[in-house]
Amino acid sequence: MDSMRSAPFVRAVAPPSLSFSRHELAGAFGDLGTDLPLLVGVVLATGMDAPAAFVAFGVLQILSGLAYRLPMPVQPLKAMAAIAIAGKIAPPLLAAGGLIVGVTMLVLANSGALEWIARTVPKAVVRGIQVGLGLQLLTLAVTRFLPSGGGLGWAMATAAVAIVVGLRRNRLVPPGLLVLALGLTVAAVTWPADLPGPWGFHLPSLPSRWPTPQEFGRAALLLALPQIALSLGNSVLATRQVVTDFFPDRDPPSVRRIGTTYGLMNLLAAPVGGLPVCHGSGGIVGHYVFGARTGGSAVIYGAALVLAGLFLVGDPAAFQRLVPGPILGALLLVEAVAVLLLVRDLWRWPSAFALALACGATAAFAPYGYALALVLGTVSSLPLRRRWSLQAGT
Repeated sequence: MDSMRSAPFVRAVAPPSLSFSRHELAGAFGDLGTDLPLLVGVVLATGMDAPAAFVAFGVLQILSGLAYRLPMPVQPLKAMAAIAIAGKIAPPLLAAGGLIVGVTMLVLANSGALEWIARTVPKAVVRGIQVGLGLQLLTLAVTRFLPSGGGLGWAMATAAVAIVVGLRRNRLVPPGLLVLALGLTVAAVTWPADLPGPWGFHLPSLPSRWPTPQEFGRAALLLALPQIALSLGNSVLATRQVVTDFFPDRDPPSVRRIGTTYGLMNLLAAPVGGLPVCHGSGGIVGHYVFGARTGGSAVIYGAALVLAGLFLVGDPAAFQRLVPGPILGALLLVEAVAVLLLVRDLWRWPSAFALALACGATAAFAPYGYALALVLGTVSSLPLRRRWSLQAGT
């Protein structure tokens, strides 16, 4: 199955050195449509310190870019963020969840368990995890962000998508920068007179207390358990696959290395008031399709988040208005389509393609969908693997 590698959505050779070109700058904000709503949503729902959350998130972006030399951004843990927003949980409980998943991933990475999982889960199931993520991003863009600005919002979103499509091959004018400029211009023109600006200097504050034993126990069941399955599929296996797809001339990072940095990031973030975070295949796609080819994009993105934490997010609700919802929706839509298109390299193997689509639908729409897709998809693939090997000529 690993030999089923026809041409992916896009290919490029990533140079080993960092670049800080205008294309890295444009790509740096390609994942903003995913990150900003979750980051601001968690801050508003939990009451955690906004400057601390943004600064910690930005520093981790910088460290990831420097460590991998690839557009390997950091994302909020999606399942955990969604539960935190819905339940308005206390920051110490969220910190406990981040510490638990961090330790768990470090154990999995350094015990050999992640390598075993990577060998056991076939590419069709990994592609299915990506399909599920693409469907969720697409649903979020269409139902929440694109309609959020009324007629003006739809006009903004249409213009943003047209800019991306029209300039997708233009190496002189990065479309991502124009889309962001469009959003900031509209925000400035439509800023309510009675709403104060988001700017002003704010020092981060450390958490007021450490999680209690009871909070660790609750976080293990409420937050960590649903997150681990998603992380195994998307943050580790699918992330490694996307690096293989987009940078075929570079050795992809091992699942052990990805799992180790995933774990360490959460152990660093929790004590300073940061969100639980991960790597993610969608984040790489978001940076890549808007022009990024090196870790410079993650460094630029991280620096912007640190500055935002220090100077812009005293009022997170006001900060969120700087990038209007339809612009976030347009960025998210482009990212979703790029993620969904990754599955097309399985088209020549109908059974593998069908399994990937089934896993994707399960991951996107079923309760505990990523766990079910990972387990049931792998089990379902067992009688098909010999046929795939024969069809692939191995």
